[in-house]
Amino acid sequence: MILPTVILPGYFAGATEYRELGSRLDSLGFPTTIAPLRWQDWIPTLGGRSVTPILRQLDTTVKQVLQGSGASQINLIGHSAGGWLARIYLGEKPYCIHPGDTEACLWHARPYVSTLVTLGTPHTSLERWTRKNLEFVNLSYPGGFYSDVRYVCVAGKSVYGDRWKSWLAYSSYNLTCGRGNCWGDGITPIEAAHLEGAENLVIEGAKHSPRGGRLWYGSPGMIDRWLPYLEKP
Repeated sequence: MILPTVILPGYFAGATEYRELGSRLDSLGFPTTIAPLRWQDWIPTLGGRSVTPILRQLDTTVKQVLQGSGASQINLIGHSAGGWLARIYLGEKPYCIHPGDTEACLWHARPYVSTLVTLGTPHTSLERWTRKNLEFVNLSYPGGFYSDVRYVCVAGKSVYGDRWKSWLAYSSYNLTCGRGNCWGDGITPIEAAHLEGAENLVIEGAKHSPRGGRLWYGSPGMIDRWLPYLEKP
């Protein structure tokens, strides 16, 4: 049985950046919906503030897909920060860790999700603006936390961090895992993209995002590495 799929965009990305991936999944027989985010929807989350506005849109999208398809579960794909946001979304502990949280920041979406695929997600970070959110995630739901959810964590191996030859990758890796001289997708180092207890994959040549026409996780040839995991709810 093929379940419907929902894509949660990465940080400061809008749904339009994932249209090609969504169309490709549709054409391969995987009905796909992208959470209708715009880049400006991320502005309220700047500086490590609450990601509740994003999770609220994800929840609305998932419930619409379940109602429209008649399915009892979905497959959820989270790109970049969307992957660790999805882990908050699954959980049953209130995400009320920021001043001004006045609503019940709880979605408990675990029953709705069969498989969670994370693409280039920094599941750990030393960067001070994301530390509070990620500490909540990793202390509340360490590793592949729920035994009835299939966790598939995909890392790219395309750029080696070098202070002189690939400064952006070096700096990003260093901010994420404390070590710049390692392999990753140009933004997220391999070691940060994997979770203990998950099905962890490394895709040679995959860069972090589709921007600039790059070869990334959703490109032909790359998608084939993780697509089979959506076939087995």
